[in-house]
Amino acid sequence: MTRSVALFATCLGDQLWPEVVEATVAVLERAGCRVTFDPAQTCCAQPAFNSGYHDEAKAVARAFVEVFERADAVVAPSGSCTAMVHRYPELFRDEPDWRARAEAVAHKAFELSAFLVRELGVVDLGARLSARVAWHDACHALRELGVHDEPRRLLRAVAGLELVELRTGESCCGFGGTFAVKFPELSTAMLDHKLSGLDDRVDVLSAVDSSCLMQMRGRLQRQGSRVRAMHLAEILASR
Repeated sequence: MTRSVALFATCLGDQLWPEVVEATVAVLERAGCRVTFDPAQTCCAQPAFNSGYHDEAKAVARAFVEVFERADAVVAPSGSCTAMVHRYPELFRDEPDWRARAEAVAHKAFELSAFLVRELGVVDLGARLSARVAWHDACHALRELGVHDEPRRLLRAVAGLELVELRTGESCCGFGGTFAVKFPELSTAMLDHKLSGLDDRVDVLSAVDSSCLMQMRGRLQRQGSRVRAMHLAEILASR
């Protein structure tokens, strides 16, 4: 049976990395889903929430709930945005009606790799990429959503791909949204520690979050590294 999926593109996907959004659609359709996109969608509210502006975050979260509450499933190519949606019930803890609506949406919001493996039972998408790929465990996906084995299973099924485990695989990349702006020196130090786990074997550095990849890609480019940053969706869409 075809699964109907509402795509949440995310702010970074919409504004900075549309290739990831396009790849996500291609992957979901290849997995047998019917993908819909509501242009009324905006942000998940994470920037405002993490900066302490909870009233402003509620306004954005209400808009998200209104857009997606009729969907069968909501899928995003982002662990951090998905984790934020899972926090909605906490955000509306003092508003019973909105809390109930938020819980309903949070229950059907999924990060891409978790949706493919846990919900659809899909691992092999017929992808092909001749490269040695190092995996970065994004903090929100790993620590809040428990996403660890899912992307690795998907990558191991890609023809021609060799998965390389980083010794700094579970270390933070230092982005943290506004954290990187408020504490640039500390963010850069964390980033350099993260990238110190790379070696000459690696061709591609991948993750489930464009935010992490944007942070790491920028540093790699400034260092003149040959390592490419690719979102998991881009790899899974490769032929």
